Amino acid sequence: MRSPSIQRALPLLELGGLLLVALLCLVFHLRLPGKLPSEESYRAVAERLKEEGRPGDAVLLFPWWAERARLFVPPGLPVYGYLGSDRDDLSAHPRVWVLGQPELPRSDEAAFLKDFLPERRAVSPAVQEGTLTLSLYENGRHRPRRFNAADLVARARVYLESSDGTRAPCPFDGTAHRCPGPGNVYVATEWHEIFYEPRHCLWMPAPGGARRLVAEFDGVPGGVGLRLEGGIIFEYAFARDAHLTTAFLGVEDAASGAPLVEVAIPPGQEGVKKSEVLLPPGEARTVKVWVRSENPDRRQVCLDVLALEPVVGVKG
Repeated sequence: MRSPSIQRALPLLELGGLLLVALLCLVFHLRLPGKLPSEESYRAVAERLKEEGRPGDAVLLFPWWAERARLFVPPGLPVYGYLGSDRDDLSAHPRVWVLGQPELPRSDEAAFLKDFLPERRAVSPAVQEGTLTLSLYENGRHRPRRFNAADLVARARVYLESSDGTRAPCPFDGTAHRCPGPGNVYVATEWHEIFYEPRHCLWMPAPGGARRLVAEFDGVPGGVGLRLEGGIIFEYAFARDAHLTTAFLGVEDAASGAPLVEVAIPPGQEGVKKSEVLLPPGEARTVKVWVRSENPDRRQVCLDVLALEPVVGVKG
């Protein structure tokens, strides 16, 4: 049993603790403005990017949540900043500008560089503008794209394919290929988020049953790495309800029907799944990109099909 003196002291201790927390919060907020970039610093960085940026460059934010910088980056330079972007290959870009704010609270520059630096080389010393830093790197993870299905959706041939091979065309209305029947099934290039990562990807929701949603694309070159990347969009991916079924994504040769690459996304699988195969040299081919899942509930798939410059050691 507590003594009367301890019981009387407890409210004072609690009050002292609350006052200490309040004082620390006040000190934090008083010091914070000095760690934030000024408008002049943002404009100076934007001017440098405008003068020295090249087509194909990208801007990576450090830390990833320093979002205000997006407002000042010149149009035409894509900006990346999301949970996990420090490890992103950014393989579409030969050069990467790192726009950093290392003085922000909980900004761990050492951890950032550990994830970012492999296969990258600084082009010149970092530039300091107030509390902002700007550094340019050659991206050794760059892989030129020779085909991107998301850019060619208007020219695709889209249809629902039954298990017996019969097809129901999904005509293009100028924005999307809309399929007949219930469920609002369509194919289009859209922005969606897959496990925090915004992606401009090919929207292909599974139609349900044994049917496949198929998009045919011409002009896939030989001698490239054919990569399939896809996932369930963020708000639907984490569910593991018993009635949910695996979503299967695949690419096959349209002429022979031979499978080229495939991934399976079971219920609860978050993030982007990837698979790649090295195509033999030869003439351009037509491929069938397809999606299916027995139960279409919460199988909202967004995917990419890319033909990349090959890398030694890529396996199917």
